[in-house]
Amino acid sequence: MNYPYQNFYEMILANANRDARKTVIFIEDEKISNIELLRRVDSFARFLRYSGVQKEDKVALVTPNCVEFLISFFAIGKIGGIVVPVNNMLKEEEYRYILNNAEAKMLITSSKFSAQTKELQATTEIEKTVWIDTLPEALGEHFLFSEAMTIPSFDDKSRAENTIDDLAVIIYTSGTTGHPKGAMLSYKNIFSNLYGGKERFALTRKDRFIVYLPMFHSFTLSISVLLPVYIGGSMVIIPSLLPFSNIIKQTLLKRVTVFLGIPDVYNALVRAKLPWYFLWFNTVRAFISGSSALSEDTLNRFNTIFKRAKMLEGYGLSECSPAVSVNPPNKQKVLSVGLPLSDYEVKIVDEEMLEVAREEIGEIIVSGDGVMMGYWKTPQATDDTIINGWIKTGDLGKMDDEGYIYIVDRKKDLIISKGINIYPREIEEVLYLNPSIKAAAVIGVKDALKGEIPVAYLELDKEATMLSEAKVKDYLKKHLADFKVPKHVYFLDELPKTATGKVLKRALKEKN
Repeated sequence: MNYPYQNFYEMILANANRDARKTVIFIEDEKISNIELLRRVDSFARFLRYSGVQKEDKVALVTPNCVEFLISFFAIGKIGGIVVPVNNMLKEEEYRYILNNAEAKMLITSSKFSAQTKELQATTEIEKTVWIDTLPEALGEHFLFSEAMTIPSFDDKSRAENTIDDLAVIIYTSGTTGHPKGAMLSYKNIFSNLYGGKERFALTRKDRFIVYLPMFHSFTLSISVLLPVYIGGSMVIIPSLLPFSNIIKQTLLKRVTVFLGIPDVYNALVRAKLPWYFLWFNTVRAFISGSSALSEDTLNRFNTIFKRAKMLEGYGLSECSPAVSVNPPNKQKVLSVGLPLSDYEVKIVDEEMLEVAREEIGEIIVSGDGVMMGYWKTPQATDDTIINGWIKTGDLGKMDDEGYIYIVDRKKDLIISKGINIYPREIEEVLYLNPSIKAAAVIGVKDALKGEIPVAYLELDKEATMLSEAKVKDYLKKHLADFKVPKHVYFLDELPKTATGKVLKRALKEKN
């Protein structure tokens, strides 16, 4: 595959040369053109270079959704540095581990997170911290972002010649056990995703994306932030997910055409009392869903409410940059995550890595330019995950005769009771059909007689009538075989979730 750019800086340079005055970023009342974005990136790149950041140095970002995130991201790449976007919901101890593991030299952060980040220079290799808003009282070298942008442009030698195979970003995965691992993504890895997305969605420079999910997440970073820049389009940045009504308002006012979300967002959207003028006058042509599977109930409700737009469900993982597959607009299949993106290959295999027949369940493996370079400083984990160029996803799925992929469950979530396979997602799908249930998670718990038994955790809709364990079991027995019905049902005010709304089953398993 021949890609049009060698690195991310070439993208914004090309956009500035081709369409200098076009607005690339809308944020609140501010508009930033292609040429203005380039100027700001160049200014911050000079600061990075004069501050001692060299090629291949790691710079960590712990920020909210903001323009400074984008400026930093492109500026770090311009000088040949490596970006480490970090979850902004962590605690100091977690930041300490990631920054030390990544060997990060500089941190860019916000006063919103100062309680967890201001002392990190004392316990990590961070030499300088840049604050996008206000300086805290803390020991070490601290700078304001606005002051960093004032370095004059004389004798500017800040640009490095990055090639497409160079390491660009390290994304730390949440991990199911132990510490998170850093997925190393090259420019080629991410460009392959951008190319595939542009082709699958038939995107043009007229398309406008909305960015409200956290920018540090691989799904948002590649598909919401970098993809609109890649196509020469634009993005609307929303600093905060709440209030949700503001996302709806900005989608309408800024004439968004591509809306990316996660199941939690779409579950809320189909239950919300949307104003008639939003349904009539919004310009969204594609709603894209990622992170975890949508329930059939949500899909059906969505298609009833939004008749002019397509809901395109996809699948991916950080280690694949992250998108692997998505439904094509001209032919969608309910409960399928679609077809692989261009030049990606997907197989369903057994324990011996041998391909199984169509419609049979096995582990999903992926090959192509999107597969990560490996895990940072963890060669054994890399060797266990990538075999002959194929990455083992840990997800169980099947493929139909037309090559459409269906996710059955996580391999680690499979429940084996008396030698019989039970797939939690199948049970969760039925639970989601109950309008009183907002979120559901089914896990396997060890049992002396059966090996494992299924247990359900439920989060109820605020306006729901009261459900009891007995009522839930009776409801499930009408739809599922008795051996699939959870032996226990627990109700929580809120299920533990990741930053993108995926239920943390690990946290639930720790309760048992």
